[in-house]
Amino acid sequence: MARRKREVGEINAGSMADIAFLLLIFFLVTTTMDVDSGILTKLPPPIDPAAEKPPPIKERNVFIVLVNRNDQLLVEGEVGDIKTLRNKAKQFISNPSDNPNLSEKKSPENIDMLGEYRISKGVVSLQNDRGTSYDMYIQVQNELSAAYSELRDELALQKFGKKYIELSKEQAEAVRKAIPKMISEAEPKDIGGK
Repeated sequence: MARRKREVGEINAGSMADIAFLLLIFFLVTTTMDVDSGILTKLPPPIDPAAEKPPPIKERNVFIVLVNRNDQLLVEGEVGDIKTLRNKAKQFISNPSDNPNLSEKKSPENIDMLGEYRISKGVVSLQNDRGTSYDMYIQVQNELSAAYSELRDELALQKFGKKYIELSKEQAEAVRKAIPKMISEAEPKDIGGK
């Protein structure tokens, strides 16, 4: 008996491109993409060069926070700690005992839904070194924002009996007017030494 040589069958490659395309679409549709949301900050409008210059801010109304390249804090001229930054900022902004070394308050203003209220003139000034780590930058931003959030919560609980986030649109607007978020961020510099 003579053996017959089998013919090697050809693979139809015509549909390979279609299969590859379908696999590509499958992986694109089923893959999740992580999206970094960043820091939600509303920037002020550009300064009009024709507008007159704002009046200077008194030194007592500026809460200075410096972060050097070694991620060390200097708060109001003293070595600071991230753990105490929030409370120091709250104390400066609210100045409950009218301490002459902390921020001044404006004359009482009539705010809808709140009545007469003395708004702080305090501004938090944040300056980072170019070498500051991103993690430390975010921690400082979070603590300063949390100081304003806690002050707003305290006022909302006092006036409306609920937290700031639970307020109606009008109530929240009133609390924002009473406690405006005033954080000034300077352009990073090389302030940390070598």
